[in-house]
Amino acid sequence: MPTEAGVIDGVPKDLLIGGEWAAADGGKTFAVRDPATGDELCRVADAAPDDGFAALDAAAAAQDSWANHPPRERGEILRRAYQELTDRADELALLMTLEMGKPLAESRGEIAYAAEFFRWFAEEAVRIDGGYATAPNGSGRFLVAKQPVGPSLLITPWNFPMAMGTRKIGPAIAAGCTSVIKPASQTPLCMLALARILADAGLPDGVLNVLTTTDSGGVMEPLIRDGRARKLSFTGSTAVGRRLLEQCAEKVLRTSMELGGNAPFLVFEDADLDAALDGAMQAKMRNIGEACTAANRFYVQRGVAEEFGRRMAERMAAQPIGRGTEDGVVVGPLIDEAAVTKVTGLVGDATERGARVLTGGAAVEGPGHFYRPTVLADVPTDARMADEEIFGPVAPISVFDTEDEAVRIANDTEYGLVSYLYTGDLKRALRVCENLEAGMIGLNQGIVSNPAAPFGGVKQSGLGREGGTVGIEEFLETKYIAVAT
Repeated sequence: MPTEAGVIDGVPKDLLIGGEWAAADGGKTFAVRDPATGDELCRVADAAPDDGFAALDAAAAAQDSWANHPPRERGEILRRAYQELTDRADELALLMTLEMGKPLAESRGEIAYAAEFFRWFAEEAVRIDGGYATAPNGSGRFLVAKQPVGPSLLITPWNFPMAMGTRKIGPAIAAGCTSVIKPASQTPLCMLALARILADAGLPDGVLNVLTTTDSGGVMEPLIRDGRARKLSFTGSTAVGRRLLEQCAEKVLRTSMELGGNAPFLVFEDADLDAALDGAMQAKMRNIGEACTAANRFYVQRGVAEEFGRRMAERMAAQPIGRGTEDGVVVGPLIDEAAVTKVTGLVGDATERGARVLTGGAAVEGPGHFYRPTVLADVPTDARMADEEIFGPVAPISVFDTEDEAVRIANDTEYGLVSYLYTGDLKRALRVCENLEAGMIGLNQGIVSNPAAPFGGVKQSGLGREGGTVGIEEFLETKYIAVAT
């Protein structure tokens, strides 16, 4: 197993612009900290607006040659990077755990998940197709071509620091788009490591440029408004997504937005309760609950609500808490103190309104940013956590009586990323799946994410889809050519 110091030392700390690793303008840096201890891991370059323009210059300069690069070789670069991610899984997992906090087992799982996006889009690179058809009146022919949308701006979050990068970089590379990517300031090291892997895999200079910065708006907004970038792909909060959409409107940029979630988890009386509890733990506790796909609201039919809550509390209470590098740890720290403060406030609000704490309900004294796995019963519908993403290890349970009531309260949100339901009735399953307002459904399973499937939501959970056969379409424009015959 690689050492912590060796892993940190092996990662670039500078910006990647036009194939060169360079210090930020003015030499500014910022600290990357271990959320389990609060200790500084290292310092990385803190990009300024001029660095952003230099990165966009490089992406724009490389666009034409990269668009004309053979699709097979674009795919082979991704395939080589996939293999490198797979071969170095232990090292990269430790890096992720150090800067983000999740336990090593989950980090290894994310590295495997992240690598699969490169393998998937390596295969999609050679499947970009078009069309040829006769005009309905026979007077001509239609040619349809798919071409790269152009230089792209990519913004990724801290909660899945490797997979959210490969999910955007993979289709951009496969489609023939250059890009400028900005990772979250809490977790820049995974992206810097990924950029070096791609360079070693043969990615030409300027195709991928990396900006690490604590001034996201100051660096990225001028690039959005510049006009040379033709695409923005963002994963993050709905509030930030709205602001970015406003900025993109000026130059009419293509946008992909994977925004907030408020996932309901429905358990009907006819469900296999053991399976529902297994799925609940997966949907709630993946990534310590810090996931847009995390189950945020548990609605359980009255006949099984008490048993479900009791057994869920037993499982949650048994989860070992600690630094993610320690053996046996299942629950690592939240990302920072602000996250702990938010979860504490949401739980306090719910209990003040009448919710009962079945287990947990409090932060763990420092060092580090830990919160105890928590189950709440009798959570009222006017509690803040009914409307806000918890982003922590808290499972709020409410009771419903009828199928219509379950669907109504599940849909009573501005979000629509994912919904989960457990039932043993096939007809009910189909009815409920059709009526739930969500881009993804977990039917009798607690994990929906898969690189081969389209990921995305409806309503204020986003625009567009990532992954699957449609993921590459987000980075392609359709060109129609009318041919006289």
